[in-house]
Amino acid sequence: MALRDRLSAEDRQQEGNAQGSLVKDYLDRLLVDLDREELRGLTDVQRRARLERRLSDLISVEGPVLSNRERGSFIRRVVDEALGLGVLEPLLADDSITEIMVNGPDSVFVERRGRVERYPTVFSSHDQLMQTIDRIVSKVNRRIDESSPMVDARLESGERVNVIIPPLALDGPTLTIRRFPQPFRLEELVSNGTLSTEMAELLAALVRAKANIIISGGTGTGKTTFLNALSGVIPDDERIITIEDAAELSLQQPHVVRLESRPANVEGEGRVSIRDLVRNSLRMRPDRIVVGEVRGGETLDMLQAMSTGHAGSLATVHANSSADALGRMETLASMDELQLPVDVLRDQINSAVDVVVQLTRMPDRTRKVVEIAALTSSRRETYNTQLLAQYQHQPPEPGQPVLGHFATGPVTEHLDRMIRFNGGTVPPAFQGQGQL
Repeated sequence: MALRDRLSAEDRQQEGNAQGSLVKDYLDRLLVDLDREELRGLTDVQRRARLERRLSDLISVEGPVLSNRERGSFIRRVVDEALGLGVLEPLLADDSITEIMVNGPDSVFVERRGRVERYPTVFSSHDQLMQTIDRIVSKVNRRIDESSPMVDARLESGERVNVIIPPLALDGPTLTIRRFPQPFRLEELVSNGTLSTEMAELLAALVRAKANIIISGGTGTGKTTFLNALSGVIPDDERIITIEDAAELSLQQPHVVRLESRPANVEGEGRVSIRDLVRNSLRMRPDRIVVGEVRGGETLDMLQAMSTGHAGSLATVHANSSADALGRMETLASMDELQLPVDVLRDQINSAVDVVVQLTRMPDRTRKVVEIAALTSSRRETYNTQLLAQYQHQPPEPGQPVLGHFATGPVTEHLDRMIRFNGGTVPPAFQGQGQL
């Protein structure tokens, strides 16, 4: 670390320690002065208002001299410590923040609109950060200590939380909070440039025609957001089962059953995996199965469901291209305890998957659908795909927006028949020769 950065970190920590000491002092006074029985009968809003009024009285009588702005900020911070998650509360209240990353008590980063930036407020001490972490994990009946130094949890408002502490985290307790992705419709993704109108029309027609679609991409490319938008095209009269590690999807149809996996408890018991949920969903009379992400042996169960009467299913997978996505699914399916031969797995994938949609985060931090590819191989053949659409762009200039356009090509005969059989129409851009 450079000297300037180290001094800056030390200054922030010293300032944080001074503020934290003052906050703790007034928090202790407030807690002593409280009538807890009276607070118990109030709503959250009423409880916060009561504490703010009482704290304001305390500061008026014996508090430090503060401007109106400093006074309001200080009162909010003390009440946040009393009722909420302290330093994290204003970050959670800021809708523009999509990710909160705490790398120890004196290092807080946030992500806004795809950009990661350092946040000026820090925790006053290691103990304050650990108290905040304990408050989070205790609400979901979990614990974190040296014998169990990693925890996944979820806040009451739905945000996904990951915590890892020493000795595994060398620089102090590390806390990562991921917000729910904002639900977008396909039209909104078109308007922000993620894909073209013609591509959205094709994908909507494929969803209505019950094509099995895999959404592929790396971390932070918007797979869940895109999956949510795509699932919005599913007709309202169908029964949809969603299966996720941490519930993020927000489907608007009236007949949706949401399932979420569960980790083992402190005794190592009670774990319910994605695979368990996929298998159970087959007994729930689903019209569609939507899996947030396939990561292991459940991939084989998903493929079998897709090819044996549960057409129109959707799932995401981590991969860097549409071709890689198929290979990745083969690898994941091979993690099944049955240890099926590669050619059998290939047969399953060729039979089940119709289309792969590839998402990429561009150098200018925009997210694009860079490929829509149809699977054209069959049985135990090596995977073959045909590009239906592609984002073609120029080599980006440093610090400049990426310039490019969406090109289209003709759909395969199989997809053409599928769309027409279900009463749909292939968009004109995907008829004839196209641009690919």
